[in-house]
Amino acid sequence: MTDLAPLLQIADAALDQASSLVTDMAVGAVRSKGDRDMVSEIDLAVEERVRDFLRKETPEIGFLGEESGGAGIDGPLTWALDPVDGTANLVNGLPLCAVSLGLVEDSRSVLGAIDLPFMRHRFRAAEGRGAYADDAPIGPSRTTALDQAIVAIGDYAVGARAQERNVRRLALTRMLAEQALRVRMLGSAAIDLTWVASGKLDASIALSNHPWDMAAGVAIAREAGAVVMDLDGSPHGLRSTATIAVAPGLRGTMLKMLDRL
Repeated sequence: MTDLAPLLQIADAALDQASSLVTDMAVGAVRSKGDRDMVSEIDLAVEERVRDFLRKETPEIGFLGEESGGAGIDGPLTWALDPVDGTANLVNGLPLCAVSLGLVEDSRSVLGAIDLPFMRHRFRAAEGRGAYADDAPIGPSRTTALDQAIVAIGDYAVGARAQERNVRRLALTRMLAEQALRVRMLGSAAIDLTWVASGKLDASIALSNHPWDMAAGVAIAREAGAVVMDLDGSPHGLRSTATIAVAPGLRGTMLKMLDRL
């Protein structure tokens, strides 16, 4: 079994560098990378800095970044980085963005470190070692009823087949609007998952599962005690089609609703 303690320290050091770039750099040039999708100079600078740091500190571990790619998840251990999760928010001056660095072992997220640069919070977790916001242990809410739950949903699809892919997302929005206390779309999967882990949200539903988006947050939410699963209720993994994190008391109710999608 991999000793995760020193790797969590390395992830923490990587985020120190990344967070400084996010808060100190100007957004700079923003270019399109597809239909209603964008990348900023900050995204590129953070990914380059973190990739180079991790290659120096952990040359034996693979690396997958959202912007520059990498070898993919094809080895026993791989870092997965989203340099700025919530680029559209960042570009428009909204503070809801995060640097998200996860570690995947085989097909399971085992470590996560997420920094919220403009809110000055950092979330960390490693399998078997608990989950923390800054230095305080965290856990999910005790909510058991959907009509008492605040639920975050992932962004609507853009790009290829967006209209087709959004049919289910719009259906999900309608069901939640009819049943949940409130529905939120924050624009950052990393924030969604860490806030489920710490009880600020009662559930998070994303009908997607990119490793750079989810690896860190999944590890943190799971280690905090939230249920993290696929649409059918099976444990979340790299091959899951969705990323659903819920307070334990909402699992059954949420699955009944999702079964209607």
